[in-house]
Amino acid sequence: MIRITELRLPLEHPADALPAAIAQRLGVTLDEVLAFTIFKRGYDARKRDAIVLVYTIDVTIAAEAAVLARFSTDQHINPSPDTRYQPVAQAPENLEQRPVIVGFGPCGIMAGLLLAQMGFHPLILERGKKVRERTKDTWGLWRKSELNPESNVQFGEGGAGTFSDGKLYSQIKDPKHYGRKVLTEFVKAGAPEEILYLSKPHIGTFRLVKMVENIRHQIEQLGGEIRFQQQVTDLVIEAGQVRGLVLASGEQIRTDHIIMALGHSARDTFTMLHQRGVFMEAKPFSLGFRIEHPQRLIDQARFGKHAGNEKLGAADYKLVHHANNGRAVYSFCMCPGGQVVAATSEIGRVVTNGMSQYSRAERNANAGIVVGVTPEDFPGGPLAGLEFQRQWESRAYELGGYNYHAPGQLVGDFIKGQASTQLGTVEPSYQPGVQLTDLATSLPDYAIGAIREALPAFERQIKGFSLYDAVLTGVETRTSSPLRMTRGQDLQSVNVKGLYPAGEGAGYAGGILSAGVDGIKVAEAVATAMVTASS
Repeated sequence: MIRITELRLPLEHPADALPAAIAQRLGVTLDEVLAFTIFKRGYDARKRDAIVLVYTIDVTIAAEAAVLARFSTDQHINPSPDTRYQPVAQAPENLEQRPVIVGFGPCGIMAGLLLAQMGFHPLILERGKKVRERTKDTWGLWRKSELNPESNVQFGEGGAGTFSDGKLYSQIKDPKHYGRKVLTEFVKAGAPEEILYLSKPHIGTFRLVKMVENIRHQIEQLGGEIRFQQQVTDLVIEAGQVRGLVLASGEQIRTDHIIMALGHSARDTFTMLHQRGVFMEAKPFSLGFRIEHPQRLIDQARFGKHAGNEKLGAADYKLVHHANNGRAVYSFCMCPGGQVVAATSEIGRVVTNGMSQYSRAERNANAGIVVGVTPEDFPGGPLAGLEFQRQWESRAYELGGYNYHAPGQLVGDFIKGQASTQLGTVEPSYQPGVQLTDLATSLPDYAIGAIREALPAFERQIKGFSLYDAVLTGVETRTSSPLRMTRGQDLQSVNVKGLYPAGEGAGYAGGILSAGVDGIKVAEAVATAMVTASS
């Protein structure tokens, strides 16, 4: 097949315009276009009154070689790459041990699925509950201010991504097309087929729940085992080689291959690994607030007269501002038509995040407005970032009234530096509730100053962004892991053989898709090592 990229057509083009455009682009007749599939479809909305759809198309034609030769210098016409996944190994019959995966978020799910498909019968340990039980516990915090530290937005089947917008795009380099493998498996498990071609695919929380369950069943059918409410409390390490792990129950599990697919909130596990001498280092992350606007305001600002168009859906945005104090302020995890959610996993702390359903039909748009911080801001070693996060999460709990309500402030009041006392036209979506206050002491001074400067600057990119009645809700601290468990080219810990740090908690991913891709990489490394060891 031939791949055409950057094929641009008007937003409201008729169905027959696409094959005609393909034929014209390749300089062939319509009859010579034997078949085509849409590999990717996005849009260019830089000109609101002339929005265009941008396609990547895979085409089958009879005279493929001649056409490719004619366009040999055209970077937008090339042979279609083979994106089919090829397993790197198959488990030997004499396999004496199972690999163990700690964590059943996107990284652990894909690592477990891949190892199961290759016949390694992985054992997966998840400290939280099955996804539907976990959902009930999460609602307990949202509706009743009752937190279960082991079953919440952060811990449980599906990981933190289950309670999110379900975004399935990433900017990682992916030369082996592992992302395609992730998306293909998600579609098999019940995700909408459109995620295979939309440029910014998403699933939404409710669909993620069923999809995660279906993948769990597939892993079990292939001989894998998933055990819930099984917290790992220790590692067995002998002469720099992992030999097993210990559960909170006291049970010891023997294995020479452990994938640590932790989320970014497994703070007690990070501490245990640090105490066991696993090499790790502090890394940059970001913190800030969630901001909410009426979704219709964002739609109008981004799409103009095309606001509400079904092909465009609810509008999103991506913003960056470099403040005068040297800090970068940017939008993070933008959730169109969604809600701000309570995302803490520790008693006496408040954390916010964003979530959308597949429809993205709620009244508000929300996004993190966050400021980058580096280890220089929280000196003290690999775990110092955890304590830095806790400091501001505890402060948010205090400002919110000690009941898991989140502190909030109108954007106009925040810019002026005065406390908010009543809401305006924007009703915040965070549950169990928002306590209006002055957010000036909820984050470091440099972060407050940078965000105050950024909001009016963002107004120049999106009209209405600094709307007085827009609401800031604090705090967002868990944008990514504050540490990295450094690994070598073999994807094992640099100082503990057989231990494979993976995914977002280990500092090697940032979102559902990149975590899933990292799960595939690490699963392949484990499979290769185990086959080599058994031969």
